[in-house]
Amino acid sequence: MKKYSIFLIVLFYAVVNAQFDNNKNENYLNGVNLISVTIGGKFIIIGTFPAYSTERVDQFITRMFNQGKEKLLTTANISSANSNNSSNSLLQVKKELADYSFRNIKLKRADGKEFILDLEKFRLNGDFVNNPYLKNDDVLIFSATDLERNFFSISGAVNNPGKFHFVDGDRLKDAIEFAGGINKAYENVTSADINRLSYDGREQKVVSVDVNSDYALMRADRIVVVANETMKKDFSITILGEVNSPGVIPITKDKTTLYEVINKSGGLTKEASLKHAKLYTGNSVYSIMAKQYISNFKDYPIRPDFDLNSDYINIEQLMMSRMSSLVPEDTAYFNAENQLRILLEGSSIDFTKISDPNSEASKYLVKDKDVIIIPSKDSSVYVFGQILSPGHITYSPGKDYKYYIKKANGFGDFAEKNDVMIIKGVTHSWIEAENNIAIEEGDYIYIPRKTMRSYNSYINQIGTYLGIVGSAATIILLLLQFKK
Repeated sequence: MKKYSIFLIVLFYAVVNAQFDNNKNENYLNGVNLISVTIGGKFIIIGTFPAYSTERVDQFITRMFNQGKEKLLTTANISSANSNNSSNSLLQVKKELADYSFRNIKLKRADGKEFILDLEKFRLNGDFVNNPYLKNDDVLIFSATDLERNFFSISGAVNNPGKFHFVDGDRLKDAIEFAGGINKAYENVTSADINRLSYDGREQKVVSVDVNSDYALMRADRIVVVANETMKKDFSITILGEVNSPGVIPITKDKTTLYEVINKSGGLTKEASLKHAKLYTGNSVYSIMAKQYISNFKDYPIRPDFDLNSDYINIEQLMMSRMSSLVPEDTAYFNAENQLRILLEGSSIDFTKISDPNSEASKYLVKDKDVIIIPSKDSSVYVFGQILSPGHITYSPGKDYKYYIKKANGFGDFAEKNDVMIIKGVTHSWIEAENNIAIEEGDYIYIPRKTMRSYNSYINQIGTYLGIVGSAATIILLLLQFKK
């Protein structure tokens, strides 16, 4: 009986609490007045929707935009799963999402009053004139966008260059505000050039105005805020390996020598192998573009669907080979050599002369994003291929290649013993192994494999030879017949 009484008390307490919570939630909801707001025009979602009386326009529009965006992306993902054009579907959705403008929004109130709102401006300057509280039966009408015709663009000495939706009444100060203001990195920014086309697009007028003027813009104006390019940039070089302070070294533009870089990195360690040190140019794509077009290409906007690593390197390959007499058999080798030329421009530097500040190597001018690698001294010779124990063999001065093969436990069963190659560690040149070839630290010894042929391959080869002999015999017989 006692347990039953306790159960009833607990149950009563739970019911009372639940009722109290319900009353509290109901009172709260009653305190927030739901209103009705209509969205029309060109927007991701249109219709009449509930809103809160405490919401401002931007809060409501952001919420509705995100709901519409989620629906679009869900639909696109479902469509992608059922077709092979997954990337195209998503790109189309992203393009559609970017087409909606948050400028020139008409707000119509139930009492007949109308306002033009610019949420883009509100998000830039926080002026609540463009972001009022909503009222019941408000109507928000979004204008159609056409960034091919109704636009202005701005570039030059601004923080956020780009293309923006034009609205009647836009002025130069508005364009600069949309572009994030004047970039403080530039000095003496006083003027802007307004490039204005005629209606047929065949003539262009350039109007130079004071950058602080209240100049009225027109559709399709292209604005360039004029300034000399600043060279205060993050020019640097990376040095790795046997230096006392490896890492990124700040440099000047086209004026820092290799000797200075070595000193800035704390100098060489005792283990540095200057014979095997290399300098590699920076990103090959950007170096190609910089050389061909005399510009720092990476500072300019690039289409996100551009495959730079293939397209622009292919341009370099085509330019190098279009006037050549290469045959198809030579093309693959030439392309490989050309790629190495791009990447190893500075690899011919003789680092062993770096201690002399007057040497050609010391005076070499490094470039932005170059990479220097100074490896440790390699007191070994590497033997590989058809060898029983491939790997590093301790270097022994004066020993020939046979010594290192013996140290690696000799040839394998299928070794091509007469075609052993010595690959020099510094130049990577291939040399046929002979007793008089000096083996140096860091060299490689490669033992190739015999060409293994099946019975059918021998039959095919013999057939080819017999075919050639038969053709030659036929020609000889014909010639003999003509002489008779």
